[in-house]
Amino acid sequence: MSSASSTQLSKTGLYDFHVANGAKMVPFAGYSMPLQYGDVGGVAAHNHVRTQAGLFDVGHMVQSFITGPSATAFLEWLTPSALSELKPFHSTLSVLLNDKGGIIDDTVICKHAADKFYVVTNAGRRAEDLAWFEQKIKEWNSSDKSSSGKVSLELLDGWGLVALQGPEAAKVLQAHVKEDLSKLYFGQSGYFDVAGVKCHVARGGYTGEDGFEISIPPEKTVEITEILSKSPVQLTGLGARDSLRLEAGMCLYGHDLNEDITPVEAGLSWVIGKSRRENGTFIGASTVLQQLKDGPSKRRVGFVVADVPAREGAKVFSPAEEEIGVITSGIPSPTLSQNIAMGYVKTGFHKKGTEVLVEVRKKMRKATVRSMPFVPAKYHREA
Repeated sequence: MSSASSTQLSKTGLYDFHVANGAKMVPFAGYSMPLQYGDVGGVAAHNHVRTQAGLFDVGHMVQSFITGPSATAFLEWLTPSALSELKPFHSTLSVLLNDKGGIIDDTVICKHAADKFYVVTNAGRRAEDLAWFEQKIKEWNSSDKSSSGKVSLELLDGWGLVALQGPEAAKVLQAHVKEDLSKLYFGQSGYFDVAGVKCHVARGGYTGEDGFEISIPPEKTVEITEILSKSPVQLTGLGARDSLRLEAGMCLYGHDLNEDITPVEAGLSWVIGKSRRENGTFIGASTVLQQLKDGPSKRRVGFVVADVPAREGAKVFSPAEEEIGVITSGIPSPTLSQNIAMGYVKTGFHKKGTEVLVEVRKKMRKATVRSMPFVPAKYHREA
């Protein structure tokens, strides 16, 4: 995307707001997005989210409703999640799978009712996801699977989406919401009047901190963002977003996930519901269930790398210098002051504490496999 000119890039409803607030805009997933604001560097912005709160524009993400009498069964065909067991206004991370069990995209699915789901997918996969949805909806609606009623997809194009993240996030949002947010737990959502504007508020995010993702009507996006970005909240860009999510052990599609990687290989087996393992009625089930039974040939793991950071594409070797894997994301961790990374290694080298080598700048560097998240999550969970 870095070669694209600004005239080719899409803009979120907050583009002018970002520019007015001194953002350095960069191409990302087909959009012009803020990397950082003013002279606040990535590390300072990262630390502010960990200690206070940051506000991110995630309006480039694709928001949609999938509705219809057979919506639950349809989405249980497209994903391995047990959505029929999900309570209303509860959500789950999930994956759209191809016929080989590879991940087309990762997604957050929020169940509003058995016939209505709010689905958020990645901007960088918009064309592929929407084509897949269109194809599969057509197949579904023309088969007897839709005998209880057809399904449809409604895009929420133009709707704002901001993520308020950090230990002060709840206090900040509570000042603009009448309902008691202490009773809204991680993975839950609802419609709330935020400063008098009806918004969809989901508790969660991409940083490992407590926080909220707030979907805002198009005409009110700037107004609500201005209200929520006042001190102690700091506007935060893509630079800090990437380091925060990697410390939290979260995947970035196109780097840590792709269509040749299954959820079992990616360490996402937990999204596969127990009932789904038994009925196996989702697309790609044969490969996924086989890997659950026999184990995958490779696994996503975390690393701590000595001396210098290992970046995407760096090769991983055994102590005997046999090539065993690859780094998919890597940074110097602002929170831990260590070089951290994630990637894939051959099964057998995936256990916590395993010593490996990573080739960085044509030199072998010592690294240790470790579990993720690197920084413990601080979600607001029900006791």
